[in-house]
Amino acid sequence: MTSTKHEVVTAPGLPKPVGPYSPAMKLESLLFVSGQAATDPATGKQAEGIEAQTEQVLRNLERILVAGGSSLQHVLRCGVFLTDMKDFRRMNAVYERVFAGHRPARTTVQVSALPDEGLMVEIDCVAYVP
Repeated sequence: MTSTKHEVVTAPGLPKPVGPYSPAMKLESLLFVSGQAATDPATGKQAEGIEAQTEQVLRNLERILVAGGSSLQHVLRCGVFLTDMKDFRRMNAVYERVFAGHRPARTTVQVSALPDEGLMVEIDCVAYVP
């Protein structure tokens, strides 16, 4: 019997999580990335508007994926949380462009609020490490 160990994955420059959780956990070839906000690591400020927030959230996810040995093209599933489903079309356009033809399984739901004031979108994902 072999023992399987999981490990915490972090990416340099990303803001600390707002709660008692890790940015990502890696187990063998699977990478589970926690929901990411729209904070720009360079400025510490939150992007404004649904398009800019979606772009920043996906770039933050990408930083963690790369730190864990994966990429956006290896994402298997995403969970998208929107504070207003009226933003779905505009979020979706950015999502489609950033994923560049890759189409992970996905769930999108509307939530009443997200942890950061003014945050309109949060995305988490599961990816594999090739």
